[in-house]
Amino acid sequence: MVFSSLLFIYLFLPLNLAVYLFFAKNMEQKNIVMLVFSLVFYAWGGPVYVLLLVSMAGISWMGALLIQKQGKPSARKLWLFVTCGLMLLLLGIFKYTGFFLGTFHALFGVPSVIPEIALPIGISFYTFQLLSYVTDVYRKEVRAQRRYRMLLLYASLFHQC
Repeated sequence: MVFSSLLFIYLFLPLNLAVYLFFAKNMEQKNIVMLVFSLVFYAWGGPVYVLLLVSMAGISWMGALLIQKQGKPSARKLWLFVTCGLMLLLLGIFKYTGFFLGTFHALFGVPSVIPEIALPIGISFYTFQLLSYVTDVYRKEVRAQRRYRMLLLYASLFHQC
């Protein structure tokens, strides 16, 4: 969904604001409204890619909790590298697989078929946002978020895009 589309301006955003302002009574309900609308926003570009966002938030959530739990600096660093490595691997698959396979095909003639992988909406944005969160937990600048859905809301809030 494009921010300048008529569907977004005249239906999605007003509906989001109306539900948030008039039906959500407390902060917990308001957060749930924002999470649901944010996931719908990302699903608009391809419902399957919401699974990618949810998975990457899950990886970051678990990684941050493991980093915070560890006492030894070497164990904290290991979990930082594992978490960041997984996140960057997923980003690399979606952003660069076509480029590398196309280059390899141009040089060596294989593979014969290059898969076209669609780029999920906002993948770079939320990947680097989650990477900075995990790094902040590692540096002890913030505490790891105990509730997964709050981290998912942080990563997926479409207003940030």
